[in-house]
Amino acid sequence: MAGDKTICFCKNVSYIDIRKAMIAGARTVDEIKEMTGAGTGCGRCIPEIEKILASVCGCKGVSLETVVNAVKDGADTTDKVAEVTGAGSGCGRCKALVQNIIDTKK
Repeated sequence: MAGDKTICFCKNVSYIDIRKAMIAGARTVDEIKEMTGAGTGCGRCIPEIEKILASVCGCKGVSLETVVNAVKDGADTTDKVAEVTGAGSGCGRCKALVQNIIDTKK
């Protein structure tokens, strides 16, 4: 997805803004709303926010659930998560998010 793509037009929140909130620990629509304001206007962007929240690695198509499960199963470094799931082994832009998942276990 294009990094500068606007997701929430009411609050002018981009894909990157949402990913930064995820890197800071946001995992729910309510947390995204609180951190970015996205979804607090008309609400039409909420399905797109949910899609972004569900994905960690677009290059490899790896979901948040898959990465969280890998971490719970013992993958405790970004390299180990990449080995098990593929997340972070493509362009590498998701590594900060993967590290946050490792740190928070969520």
